[in-house]
Amino acid sequence: MSGFGLDHLPYGVFSYLGDAPRVGVRFGDAVLDLAAATGRPELATSSLNAFLALGPEVWSETRAQARRLLEDGTQTIPLADVVLHLPVEVADYVDFYASEHHATNVGRIFRPDGDALLPNWKHLPVGYHGRAGTVVPSGTPVVRPSGQRNGGTFGASTRLDIEAELGFVVGVGSRLGTPVPYDSFADHVFGIVGLNDWSARDIQAWEYVPLGPFLGKSFATSISHWVTPLEALDVAWVDLPGQDPEPLAYLGPGATRGLDIEVEIEVGGEVVSRPSYRDMYWSPAQMLAHLTVNGASLRTGDLYGSGTISGPAEDQRGSLLEIGWGDESAFLSDGDEVVLRYSAPGTGGGRITLGEVVGRIEPARE
Repeated sequence: MSGFGLDHLPYGVFSYLGDAPRVGVRFGDAVLDLAAATGRPELATSSLNAFLALGPEVWSETRAQARRLLEDGTQTIPLADVVLHLPVEVADYVDFYASEHHATNVGRIFRPDGDALLPNWKHLPVGYHGRAGTVVPSGTPVVRPSGQRNGGTFGASTRLDIEAELGFVVGVGSRLGTPVPYDSFADHVFGIVGLNDWSARDIQAWEYVPLGPFLGKSFATSISHWVTPLEALDVAWVDLPGQDPEPLAYLGPGATRGLDIEVEIEVGGEVVSRPSYRDMYWSPAQMLAHLTVNGASLRTGDLYGSGTISGPAEDQRGSLLEIGWGDESAFLSDGDEVVLRYSAPGTGGGRITLGEVVGRIEPARE
């Protein structure tokens, strides 16, 4: 598997020797100071947002310019010498539930005598609106949350879980009242990040009826430092399995495409699962179309998650709830470190690494 070469060049925000944060691209184990090298004022800022708002034409021009600079030998900064920051100022955060395998597994765990999938699941991408202010960069410790659990008792969560997901970063916004068509996905979405939707299952189970996830999810969501632009994923697109029943027209039936992205989940130094994003049911474009079909607007910096990535096999489950099939001992302990690693096909053959999402569990605070 190759590293961060010229066919990848993900974007991030870094600081060096105490200087102000600015935008750079990763190349191998180094960072190109894109703000200094290009002179673009939109890159001399503490988030990618100003650059993202410029749109696809500028994104493509800047990526080509970064490649030329690196090919010409422009000096880079060792990755070990920089401090990495949250790459995007998150405007809104929405999380979906787009894996049929994950939704079916969860349904079988919690409704063993009923239907695994609820009646609406194959008609629309189910999701919830999350909390943008608690999206944190990889490496940020995650404090075990406290809250109400079954029966209205209060205490620290004892069923702390992960959800290995893919996140989509919106660059270009949209007008209020104007839905974004499924075939306009690339006009609005800049790229992807690795995403861990930390979940307190006991808090979630008590609160989610009738309105859905709230405090069981909102305490932390971790994303990778590096945002891979869609342009670096041209060869990673694959056709998703057919959808039955056929979705409504605004969801682009028959035009569903996903990404051949592999995820490796490591807990406490042990790899516990390897799900693939190509096994998802709902596509990224369908999720964006559904998010906006009621006229909700997009803003630069919006982030939406795919929901847990799970596959058909036992070693392809994307949450500890599924891996342990509800076993209490499967959930996270204080001190556990979780690492999610992502890879995709590269333009030159083989696979490229897309970065990782790391988080260590700290004890609940009183």
